[in-house]
Amino acid sequence: MIIPMRCFGCAKPVSHLWETYKEKVKNGEDRKKVLDEIGLKRYCCRALFLGHVDLVETVARFRKS
Repeated sequence: MIIPMRCFGCAKPVSHLWETYKEKVKNGEDRKKVLDEIGLKRYCCRALFLGHVDLVETVARFRKS
């Protein structure tokens, strides 16, 4: 739902890179190139970003009142 603070595999801090990644991909840049630019070299960190589905907006609609 929300990008983790650290990578599950290597414990590298990655959450601060999510907004940059999302913005560049939205502008049409290649995902591989963006991951290289923001410094994600390990496959565990790359998989975390490539496999992440942002569900915050969907879950927020079902807030408990």
